Amino acid sequence: MEGILSSFQTDYKKVENKQLELVPKAVEKIDKLTQTLYETLHQLRSDPENVNENLQNLSRSLENFASQASEEHKEFQKVVSKYEKIVDRKWKQDITIASNPEAFVNKDAVLQRTVALHFIRHGKFMLGNTFIQETGLDLPNSLQMQFVQMYQILDAINNQNLEPALSWARSQRDALERRGSSLEFQLHRLHYIKYLVEQRRDEALMYAKSNFSYFRARHLNEIHRLMGALVYIYKLSSSPYVDLLSEHVWTDIQLAFTRDFCNLLGMSCDSPLYISVTVGATALPTIIKMATIMKEKKNEWSQQDELPVEVPLSDEMRYHSIFACPVSKEQSTEDNPPMMMPCGHVICKESLNKLSSKGNGRFKCPYCPNESMINQAVRVYF
Repeated sequence: MEGILSSFQTDYKKVENKQLELVPKAVEKIDKLTQTLYETLHQLRSDPENVNENLQNLSRSLENFASQASEEHKEFQKVVSKYEKIVDRKWKQDITIASNPEAFVNKDAVLQRTVALHFIRHGKFMLGNTFIQETGLDLPNSLQMQFVQMYQILDAINNQNLEPALSWARSQRDALERRGSSLEFQLHRLHYIKYLVEQRRDEALMYAKSNFSYFRARHLNEIHRLMGALVYIYKLSSSPYVDLLSEHVWTDIQLAFTRDFCNLLGMSCDSPLYISVTVGATALPTIIKMATIMKEKKNEWSQQDELPVEVPLSDEMRYHSIFACPVSKEQSTEDNPPMMMPCGHVICKESLNKLSSKGNGRFKCPYCPNESMINQAVRVYF
């Protein structure tokens, strides 16, 4: 898959280069044509006796422009057509076999809201507002203003100004602490490191005295280490504290701030649209292979909204805040928690008890041929 995509990028670069080559030529011709039109208009006004001659000259100029534009369009279209054939030749698989045409029936409002929120969450406020107006969505302006604030703070962090972020973190201290976040301390830590990097020893010491005491209970070891770095303030790059100079610290604090800001809004750090598209693209090869095999064997998957194979995903793409038992279709609870059998499949405890009550205590997994006993199942915590 990566090889195919890399090849597509190489071939697409040829199309892009041809476009970049032709655009300046087209702009130049349009400018010349515009100048010709103005000159002809001036001649018509100043020399009304030669109207026909002037119009004939203009007609010849227009024909010449149209001819040149047509040739350049054919030249560009030839490159595009070649790229289309390359795509068709390399991407022979029909991906429609892995899609469900009924998945988004009568869900226009949900899709539109998802797209609008994606624009807003990525700071594309003008684009988002235009989309909202054209679709007639009713989204509270307060949500957009929250993200406007977030991007203002991120812009300040990008310029190594931590004051707006610290002000926000202090105002949200209780909510952040309830979630176990250490964002406020990490911001103070980075502010202190900034003083160290700038070799402002007195300011660093005063800043630590003023701001670190509140965080002693949770971060005492880290505070001790930060204070120890003062000894090497003039040679940090060759000290045991060289990791404090990591080039990633500013990027990391931006990610941490974005994550906690979105969490307090009840949202994930990444937009649902991004997550859905990424997971879909990751799962596509597996789903296509499965669909092809089932089509050849003339079989159909009987379980709605569930795949017959596991799709490998990275940890950040796994979301299991709610577990629905695939057997009973009921959500798990404290009294009916999810249980994992030795084969790795998970069902709720009540379903597990019903399966084990039949026969001699051994039962077959409802999703694979493996057999197990109830005392082999372990509770799963999401």
